[in-house]
Amino acid sequence: MARAARAARERSPDSDALAEAVGGEGDADPVEVAKQIVLHQISVSAKSRHQLAQALARRAVPDAAAEQALDRFTELGYIDDAAFARAWVDSRQRTRGLAAPALRRELRDKGIGTEIIDAVLLECVDGDAERAVAGELVDKKLRSMRGVDRDTATRRLVSMLARKGYQSSVAYSVVRERLDEVGVTPR
Repeated sequence: MARAARAARERSPDSDALAEAVGGEGDADPVEVAKQIVLHQISVSAKSRHQLAQALARRAVPDAAAEQALDRFTELGYIDDAAFARAWVDSRQRTRGLAAPALRRELRDKGIGTEIIDAVLLECVDGDAERAVAGELVDKKLRSMRGVDRDTATRRLVSMLARKGYQSSVAYSVVRERLDEVGVTPR
């Protein structure tokens, strides 16, 4: 009984879709199996074409069938790397305060092409807005840094902004402005 329960827990939704598409027989059309897997994947969350290709490869879908299924979903508009990238950038800027270099890195990791990344970042990332977000991040972090000297505060705040992808010149400038505003002086 425990073995059956463990096997049921280990079954992924993709394997359920695969089993349903296959119908328990080995003669299912691999393209239809690929379409079922892609459909399940995009119903859970938006994915890039590269991520979907990886999911199909993990399920041992033949390359030709995977390509055919991905092409069909792209043709229908369900797979759109540019739309995915715009949504990703918007979300990560709002929720994490990431700057363009960090967003570029994440999009590259998702398999988005360089031309799409460049176009989306040009369209969606505004230097002034990015600087304002950096200021908000510094203000938020400053609230938990009472009693810290200016050098330590500068080091910690610039490091935090660097981890979020901000250029060092922007990070130092924003940190210096905010520390001056709140009156943190060197010891």
